[in-house]
Amino acid sequence: MRVLLISANTEQINMPVLPLGLAYMAAATDSQGHAVKMLNLMMHTDTQKALHVAIDEFNPEIIGISVRNIDDQNMENPRFLLETVKEVVTNCRKYSDTTIVLGGAGYSIFPQATLDFLKADIGIQGEGESAFLTLIERLHDKKDFSEIPGLYLPGQTSRSESEYIKNLTDITLPLPDVHLSLPSTLKDQEIWIPFQSRRGCSLDCSYCSTATIEGQIIRKHDPKKVVEAISRYAEVGLDHFFFVDNTFNLPNSYAKTLCDQLISSKLKITWRCILYPWKVDDELVEKMAKAGCKDVSLGFESGSEKILAKMNKKYLPADVRQISERLKNFGIGRMGFLLFGGPGETKETANESLEFADSLDLEAMKITVGIRIYPQTSLAQTAIKEGLITADDNLLFPKFYIAKGLEGWLRENVKAWIETRPHWVM
Repeated sequence: MRVLLISANTEQINMPVLPLGLAYMAAATDSQGHAVKMLNLMMHTDTQKALHVAIDEFNPEIIGISVRNIDDQNMENPRFLLETVKEVVTNCRKYSDTTIVLGGAGYSIFPQATLDFLKADIGIQGEGESAFLTLIERLHDKKDFSEIPGLYLPGQTSRSESEYIKNLTDITLPLPDVHLSLPSTLKDQEIWIPFQSRRGCSLDCSYCSTATIEGQIIRKHDPKKVVEAISRYAEVGLDHFFFVDNTFNLPNSYAKTLCDQLISSKLKITWRCILYPWKVDDELVEKMAKAGCKDVSLGFESGSEKILAKMNKKYLPADVRQISERLKNFGIGRMGFLLFGGPGETKETANESLEFADSLDLEAMKITVGIRIYPQTSLAQTAIKEGLITADDNLLFPKFYIAKGLEGWLRENVKAWIETRPHWVM
């Protein structure tokens, strides 16, 4: 079948993000003999024209749309981003009467609500490689597809639970310039290619939606396969990578093996990653530096033991400090993250966190005030108990948690700290 895959994301909130998830889908679909065309709308200023041309020339038999962002997670002035995606769906309807299927990280958090809002035909929650290919086959053969795991239909009240792929060696990794289109507007910029070596997270942080998207069991690509794929990018001159794994250092043994493979490959690449500040020893940091790691995102979220416990974190501020010093000693840059306003937050804990972050002397610091409430999290349950949201709120339109009495003070206090720290941002 002819399959048109569209990345609807046009936002560049922090930096341009290439559609890695959709690239995986394209690679898997292509490997099964289907004709695949990818359309990254971030590459086009006139998205309606780009859609019209792609549909007119390719004449797709099925259209898949990746929904990455629901909103910008900004409590002070939240931007709801699905209206632009709705325009994409409307234009697809205008130029084609084929089936429209939704997927992607943002979609997977709010599957039924997003499907009903965007008025597409079908949605697939979670990993789509297996479910989407099964759907294509069923549509081609005109067979029932309603029981495919993770599949949603408009107005649906019951569904089949999502199934996560147990063995990632079955996944076809995307290829450079084939399944991961590079916008021509970025050709002269430093492009960080997103790459994923493992999926899933079992840490169960109180506010996090990762388990809904990727599942709670960590599943890993073969490190040799990861390095082979990266080498194909390096061969065409793409040498900056961002490991988007939620916790690059977990499992610790896997992270070390991957670094060893990168070192042995002698690829001249630079990369960054996300570290969970727990179980990061000198050996791992040294291997990361030798393997080409330039900087890390260190999401420690708070400097208060009390708040870290409320967030269900496994580490203490002392762990964060020790890991931060290790990274500095090996020349790896650090961008810290603080998340203010959650359950139990007070003026005292907020100031404790600010003072702690300041003492780390990080290269950069990102601070968020107010926590976006996601479904199926303990934060959502707390918000329901406190009467901030109702049990039937699907949370598609952004709601935020901020501890009572801190609304105005917290934001003004953080702004005052930032004024004298140019490397800190909100």
